[in-house]
Amino acid sequence: MASSIGMMDSAYFVGRNEILNWINNSLQLNLSRIEEAASGAVQCQVIDMTYPGVVPMHKVNFDAKTEYDMIQNYKVLQEVFNKLKIEKHIEVNRLVKGKTLDNLEFLQWLKRYCDSVNGGIMNENYNPVERRLKGGKERNLKGSHKSSKSLQANNLHNSASGDTAGINKNSVSKQGKMGIAAASGDVQALSKEITDLKLSIDLLEKERDFYFAKLRDIEILCQIPEVENLPMAVAVKKILYAVDAKESALEEAQEYISQSADSGETEEGKDN
Repeated sequence: MASSIGMMDSAYFVGRNEILNWINNSLQLNLSRIEEAASGAVQCQVIDMTYPGVVPMHKVNFDAKTEYDMIQNYKVLQEVFNKLKIEKHIEVNRLVKGKTLDNLEFLQWLKRYCDSVNGGIMNENYNPVERRLKGGKERNLKGSHKSSKSLQANNLHNSASGDTAGINKNSVSKQGKMGIAAASGDVQALSKEITDLKLSIDLLEKERDFYFAKLRDIEILCQIPEVENLPMAVAVKKILYAVDAKESALEEAQEYISQSADSGETEEGKDN
């Protein structure tokens, strides 16, 4: 099944947001960017959810930040692939660089594969948080949330206990922070838009290269001495080498084939 998922499979046209929603809903995570899955930990747990208990989760490091630690996660994943006889080569060196397109393509493939195994139905008996805790590598997302609340409470307490001058200073400071936060939000929104545009361009370029390669194969085939003078090969080359992009060369090619066919019938009649 893995080897049958080609580059033009519908799997590779699944959007970034759909992939993120699939990961977050399935594994109870809160990823906002595809690059956050570059460590390989998410991919390991997706396979663990599809084949419960197959992945040694105690070896998976969800806190992996360095390329070395990420590579260890992908080694675990490749070993599981080999064990399950999943014929998929993992481009580890490209994935750990954190590039959006490379990681998106691998996650698109992974979703397609898992859906083919479980029919796209989520395993309700699978507890992703518990599996991560067993490995001792669960991210401290809740802890960071609590710390944020604690800091906010301390700030409120300090502002309430200060004098009037302190309150005025805090007010000005808060206004400045709000302005910075707003500007930061605009920058993040623009950065996200740029990333989405780059991703769209990359996908379009990949599709262009795919079809260009097909056309090049057809051109080479039509240039083989045994077939290059056949009417069909000549007609195909008329389409390939047409100069005017606004007008289709299909009509001219069809006319050539018809004339060749009529000419062939005439010569055959003379021979008879």
